Amino acid sequence: MRFSIWLGAAAFFITLAGPAHGEEEKPALSLQQLLQQVEQGTLADRDENRQRLQSFRQQRAGRQQKVTQVKRDVQAQETLSEQLEQTFENNEQDLANLQQRLDERLGSLKELFGVLQQVASDAQAQFSNSITEIQYPERSAYLLSFAQKMGQTSDLPSIQEIERLWFELQREMTASGEIVKTTMPVVKKNGEEATAEVVRIGNFNLVADEKYYQFVPETSRVVEYGRQPRARYMEGAKAIADSDEHVFFTIDPLRGQLLGLLVLAPKLGERIAQGGAIGYVIISLGVFGILLALYKLVSLSLINLKIDRQKQDMSQPADNPLGRVIRVYQNLPTRDPEVVELKLGEAILREVPRVNRGIALLKIIAAVAPLMGLLGTVTGMIITFQAITLFGAGDPKLMAGGISQALVTTVLGLCVAIPVLLLHTLTQSRAQQISEVLEQESVALIASHSEQSKV
Repeated sequence: MRFSIWLGAAAFFITLAGPAHGEEEKPALSLQQLLQQVEQGTLADRDENRQRLQSFRQQRAGRQQKVTQVKRDVQAQETLSEQLEQTFENNEQDLANLQQRLDERLGSLKELFGVLQQVASDAQAQFSNSITEIQYPERSAYLLSFAQKMGQTSDLPSIQEIERLWFELQREMTASGEIVKTTMPVVKKNGEEATAEVVRIGNFNLVADEKYYQFVPETSRVVEYGRQPRARYMEGAKAIADSDEHVFFTIDPLRGQLLGLLVLAPKLGERIAQGGAIGYVIISLGVFGILLALYKLVSLSLINLKIDRQKQDMSQPADNPLGRVIRVYQNLPTRDPEVVELKLGEAILREVPRVNRGIALLKIIAAVAPLMGLLGTVTGMIITFQAITLFGAGDPKLMAGGISQALVTTVLGLCVAIPVLLLHTLTQSRAQQISEVLEQESVALIASHSEQSKV
């Protein structure tokens, strides 16, 4: 019934649908023709569906076979895994038994290998920092590999390898007592690389171009020190570079560490510079005080010499303190003893300030210098406390500037005060001696005048 309705609807549609505008008119299909076409289409669809269903059944059979094969493979792998697990357990048991047998057979050799490992490791660490490494650079790699081998009980060392360890130790001991010259590249302090003849003094120092060099283990390079130590430590370096004979040479038993400290130690000019402006003021006071003291000593010595000459001839007064006192005595208008005494006292009082001129200034300098040092100490401590406030007390280098000023200025103040004070005492005693001579001679003149008056 549905088919009949469909045919009727199709026929009605064909009857109503006319040719489009501008198209040729096609002959209309009859119901019989339309029925044949529908029947043919149905048969074609049925054949196609049958083919698709057959294809699906074939694919299903193939997939079923694949699933079966995969299950078989999984079962086989599980079986293999069980076999391998059993084999692994058996191998572990065998290894444990073999290790036990190896330990039993090694016995004391195991302790020997531990000692060899420790010795090789210590030797490698020591040799890598030794300056003899510049001549034997290959030994560090061998000692490292030998130490690693000694840590493995599965690989036993040979007699030749153990003897090589002994040989390296003996060679280092022998090299520590040799002086060897080697031409090799070195790095100057300005960063330039050059070839120079390097003299190795045992395993203590390296000398080239009359200068000390250091061995840098991290880069295996020979580098010149940024600055050389003081002149007295350079005499041996210059002598050993210029002569092949026996020379006196100061070695560094710590293999460059003491030399590095000497290089870092500030020189005299650098220590003075640490005192800052206050330090320079103290030094200026000290220089001025010493020059003044020397001048006074020379002048007082000349005055004392002139007085000694004058004492030999009291009748001819010369240009000196005693001569001027005698001239006053000779030019007195009256011979009254009281007047003579007063005039001579006046003459002596006039000469004493000339003799003592500048001595009080020396005393002032000797007193002010320590106070200036104390001022520098306080200033340096203020700088130190400021650094602690800003950066904390974790890094001493940040406080080094203030501490240096605090200590150096105190030292400078004492170094100035002590000699100036001694010179002040010496000049004052010289001046006091001259004053006493003037007083003694004036008293002698008064006594002589009194005797003459009585006569």
